[in-house]
Amino acid sequence: MTTPALRALVVFGSICVGFAAAQGAAQDKRCGEVVTLTGHNNAKLPYSYSAPENAKAVLILLPGGPGFADLGADGCARKLTGNSLVRTRELFHAQGFATALADAPTNYRGEDGLGGFRISPLHADDIGKIIAEIRRRTKLPVWLVGTSRGSISAVNAASRLQGEQAPDGLVITSPVTAGRVGGRKEWVAQTVFSVNLAAIKIPVLVVAHASDTCIRTPPALAPTILARTNGAREQAVTVKSGTIQRGAVSVDACEGKSPHGFIGQEQEVTDGIVRFINGGSY
Repeated sequence: MTTPALRALVVFGSICVGFAAAQGAAQDKRCGEVVTLTGHNNAKLPYSYSAPENAKAVLILLPGGPGFADLGADGCARKLTGNSLVRTRELFHAQGFATALADAPTNYRGEDGLGGFRISPLHADDIGKIIAEIRRRTKLPVWLVGTSRGSISAVNAASRLQGEQAPDGLVITSPVTAGRVGGRKEWVAQTVFSVNLAAIKIPVLVVAHASDTCIRTPPALAPTILARTNGAREQAVTVKSGTIQRGAVSVDACEGKSPHGFIGQEQEVTDGIVRFINGGSY
């Protein structure tokens, strides 16, 4: 026979278990819902999706470096945390945009990460699968936003994809425009100019920083990208800072928490990107 005290204890215990489960679920999605698709050669293709209420568009974020964000169960990146797109997700959410942080497929997580795969048709098709799945699920416009080496992935996808897999617009920041031919790794020669930019006919925004001294992303070359694209709307912007002095050109300057990653000007850059996506000028 169950006593009133025992019944109360059971109910209280159920409430505690329910609260703990709800709290655990909330923690599991702290940075977004992890969605895993099947990519090329049956590789797993994960991304972290997060959306504010009444989102107006979805931005697929393609980080630079090796492209391996190492998403946790909570949707947060455990690598590339200094990357500008990883750092500014919440700024896009605050302005009504959903984000999907794309991780590297499971067969490209070694030392080089995506490496030379960034210009592959298979890589473009993987991104296309993410675009199509998000578009079917949300019925929203989908834009590609790539930074640094992620810009190569972005233009590769934008130049190849068609139909439901094609993005509605393209934003590239600190784009890789200078490669190294004859280097120890052949893929280091790849730049945004390694793909057919003339096939890109969607709106295109290019953003560079005047004080960026990353050897692969000279800001003077960024605007020349638009001489090769055929975007429906196009704009090239060079961000300046009155407090950051231009240093020496190096590989070390390619880090995210530097002018290369618009450090200290994240809100300004996010605002400009949002204005362009909304149909205006940066």
